[in-house]
This record gives sequence, C-alpha cells and structure tokens, in this order.
Amino acid sequence: MTDAVLTLAAVFIAAGALSLLANHFEYPVVPAYIVAGLLAGTFIAPSDVFELAQWGIAFLVFVFGIRVDLSDIRSVLRDAEVAALTQLLVVGVVATGVGYGLSLSFGFDHPIRNAIYFAAAATFSSTVVGSGVLAAGTQNNLVYGRLASSIHFFDDIVAIGLVLVLSADALTDPQAVTSNIGYGVVLLVAGLVFYRYGFPRLVRAADGSDELVLMGSISILIAFIAAAELAGISIVVGAFAAGLAIQDEGGEALDVRNGIDSIKDFFAAIFFVTIGALVQFPTIEIVVLTAVLVALVLLVNPAVHTAAFLYEGYDARTSFFASSTLAQTSEFALIIAIHAWLLGTIAPSLFDAIILTAAITMVVATVVRRFQGQLYTSIVARLVEGQQTRQVDKHSSVDDGLEDHVVIVGHGRQGRRVVEQLETLGEDYVVVENDPAKRRGLKTDCKNHVFGDAMATYPMAKARLPEAKLLVSTVDYEPLSRSLLLRSTEADIIVRSESAVEARTLLDAGAMFVTHSNILAADRLVESIEQVIQGGQGSDTPRTEHRSRLPSRQTARGGRRTPTEGWGHQETRERQ
Repeated sequence: MTDAVLTLAAVFIAAGALSLLANHFEYPVVPAYIVAGLLAGTFIAPSDVFELAQWGIAFLVFVFGIRVDLSDIRSVLRDAEVAALTQLLVVGVVATGVGYGLSLSFGFDHPIRNAIYFAAAATFSSTVVGSGVLAAGTQNNLVYGRLASSIHFFDDIVAIGLVLVLSADALTDPQAVTSNIGYGVVLLVAGLVFYRYGFPRLVRAADGSDELVLMGSISILIAFIAAAELAGISIVVGAFAAGLAIQDEGGEALDVRNGIDSIKDFFAAIFFVTIGALVQFPTIEIVVLTAVLVALVLLVNPAVHTAAFLYEGYDARTSFFASSTLAQTSEFALIIAIHAWLLGTIAPSLFDAIILTAAITMVVATVVRRFQGQLYTSIVARLVEGQQTRQVDKHSSVDDGLEDHVVIVGHGRQGRRVVEQLETLGEDYVVVENDPAKRRGLKTDCKNHVFGDAMATYPMAKARLPEAKLLVSTVDYEPLSRSLLLRSTEADIIVRSESAVEARTLLDAGAMFVTHSNILAADRLVESIEQVIQGGQGSDTPRTEHRSRLPSRQTARGGRRTPTEGWGHQETRERQ
C-alpha cells in the first residue's frame, strides 16, 4: 500500500506541476505529462508502473468504447475497412519482416514473437490520442473524424484478438489460445447485448437520477474488468466491452459522459505519465529499433492510409487529416508489450523501443494537430492538386452560366432544409459536399452540386462562387468558416458556430449571420436566408440585429480552457 501511495504521489506531483506550466503557456498537455513521467521515472520502480499503466489504459479505452457511434461508423465502414485492411496488409507484413530480421540481427530469443510485437507497435494506432478522447469535444462528426474512428474501431478489434492470442504462455498451446479468444468474444458479445437490452432498462430503473445512471455505468465497467480478470485475460478487453455496453445517445448518455469527463483526466495523467516513466536511457539497439518504428508509424502509415482514402474517392484534405490522426503507436501495442514483459517473451531492448516510440509518436501527434492545416496547404495540396481536380469534375454537375445563385456548403439536415426552401422560392443553388456517404443523395436531390472540399480553391470555383449572391455554410467548423470569409466574393456569407465568442469573431470578420444554437436555431436559418435574399446584398441591418442578440464576449467565454481541452485542438460540428 505504501509503495502504491508513493507511486501515485510521484505521478501527480510531477504531472500537476508540468500541466500548470503547459496551461500557462497554452501548450498541449500530453508532452507535459510524458516529460513528467520521465522525471517521476527516476523515483518509481517499473513493476509499480506496469499496474498503473494498465489501469490508465483500461479506463481511457472504456471512454473510447462509450463514444463509439456505430451508426456514424457504419456510414463509412466499407471505405474504412478498405483502408484498414490495406494498411494492415502492407505495413503489417513489412513490419513483421523487418522485425524478424532485426530480431535475428540482435540475437533475440523468440524471434517470431518479437517480430509480432514489433509489427503491432508499427501498425496499430492509438484511440486515446487519435480520437481526441481527452478533448472537450471531438471531430468525430466530421468526415475525417468518422473515418479515423472507424479505423480505430477496426484496429482495436484486431488488437484485442492479438492481445488474447499473445496472452497465452505458449503459442503452441491451442487450448490456451482458443480459451482466451473465447473469453474475449464472450465479453464483447455480452457488451453488445447489454447495450441493446440492459442499458435502457438501467436508465428506466434510475427514474431520471443522473447519479444512479453514472454509478450504474461505473459498476458495469468494474463488472466487466472483474470478469476479464477472472477469465485470465487483459482488463483492457473487459474495459472496451464495458464501453460498448453503454449507449452514447439520448440525454442519459450525456449525463454519463459528463460524469466520466470529471474523472477521466485522473486516468489520462496516469496513462501518459507512466509512458514517460517507462522510458529508459537508449542503447544503440534501442535507438535503431526506435528509429525504424518511428519511421513506419509517422511516415509509412499515413502514406498508405492517404493513398487508400484517395483511391476510395475522398478529397485530399479529408484523406490527409484522417491519416495524420492515425499516426501514433496504439495503447494496445503497449498492453501487448507489457504482457510480453511479464511473460518474459519480449526482448528488453524491443520493449524499451516500443515505449520510446509511443512517447515520441504521441508527442508528435499532438504537435501535428496544431499545424495540420499548414502542413496540408504547404505540402499535400501541391502534390495532389491535379488528381483532385479530376475527381471533382467526375462527381460534380453545375449548369454553365449559372449566376446570382446561392452556394450551400453541407448537405446534412440543415443543408437539405435550405435546399427545400430555396426550391420553394425558385432560387438557383449549388450544394458543395465532400462526404462520400452523401454522394448518392447529392446527385439525386440536387441538380447543381459539387463533390469536393469547400476549403480548396477548385471546388468553390466549380460552384461559381464569384457569381453567387449568397454563401451558406451549415457546418460548425471554425477553419472552414474562416476560409469561406476570406474568399474573394461579393456574396453575403452565413456561417455556423456553437460558440457565442466565436460567433462574434466571425461577425467581425464579415459574416452576415452566424447560425448559433442560442440565437439562430435550425428552424430560423431558412427564415434568415430568405431575409437576406429579399433584402438584397450588402445590407448591414441583419448583421447588426444579430450582433445585438449575442451575449457579450466576457459573458459567453465563461472561463479559460482547461489543460486537457486544449491538448487535441479539436473542432466539432453538430450531427447533420
């Protein structure tokens, strides 16, 4: 007990001090946690860290399981499967071969097992870092967010299977391997069954009590973890199954999420600090292994994912953003490595290399998040510009000579309502959308449509934006809104934001209206569009009236961003 208390004390003293510094200078908190782990690791024994790491990973995987939206994943599942299978086959096979060669070169025992451990670290991506579990909001309702979530879900299922197989003392013992797989399948099926039948009954039994729903959800987590422990398999498998058992829809899910959010930062600190604490001073072997792993994770994985997404017809920005979200070592790879360490089947230098790779790629991932837009514009856009122009032309249809029309960005719920209203008014319009799941409806419902990225130049030129009289964005995504406001056009512009502070900023930047949940709800959007059309272009009256209804900046801001809200720099949009 004394060792556990001292370990936790070292973890949180270091994490607290460095996270305060990160918050003060507005830096991502993940690198601060990992640096804190490097410092705390000098006072903590590795045996104490292993247990903490597994609990930290288990809880965060539980949070991801709760946030898995099967309906959203289903909309991009086929394309995600193609990308995931392509990446697993290409990178997995290459990494296994490289890992086997390095194992023989360095004289590792169990070269085949070590090759598998190496490949797992190179292939699987982190749901904790990549999905923005720690952020206040996630990008999962954006197309690239749904793609990334689908890949994470696919990777997690494959990784769970690998965890179950490699947890056996000997791979040559078929009974142990099949037993582990069987227990894992039973837990996952039990989670899905409880999701369908048990959780709704729990909510009804709680009779409106948020505390009881939250307590019931935590009890589900503990029960599944206990079942995994009794079955002799990883507690992370039980935690993932428990997350799937809890519905992420309806008011009760919001109560659960809010309650979980209040304690998840505790486990986040444990997870990232323990990664830092496990990092050891690198030898030549560790440096070589780490360099190869980092190259595979940060360079090869994103390249393969991007190529697969482009092949499936996604635009370059969506492909790049989804791929860069997947470029970090998975926490399941860490679980596999920890189990292998406890079994004595992983080479010590490979274990240290996997830990160091996880620390490096997770830090790089949080930094890349801050500069995704700049990286795309300066590098990726130039490489794929010609190919993207052909894709836009292939899937778009716009009447020649169209002018004095309305350009609508997004063909979700609000976008469809705007289309219906414009058709009632007899106004010409062009819809711009980049979600392949909506491509068929776009062609069926809209005479004039452009399938492409609204932040790119060519799709908006294809939509004849310079000749339009009104531009309406139904997507709550600040970079998109700012990009549209910088367009060279005389059209009035309506954008969308769920933040009153951001809404005022966008009005100051030139927006005629900002669709805001508290001021300009969905049922008033079409009314506002009609007002702008009938009032003519260039009128400042609607903008002035809208500005007067927004809360003041100080009232709307309500406080500074917390450390974990800022580490992922995620943007959200309401489901369309």
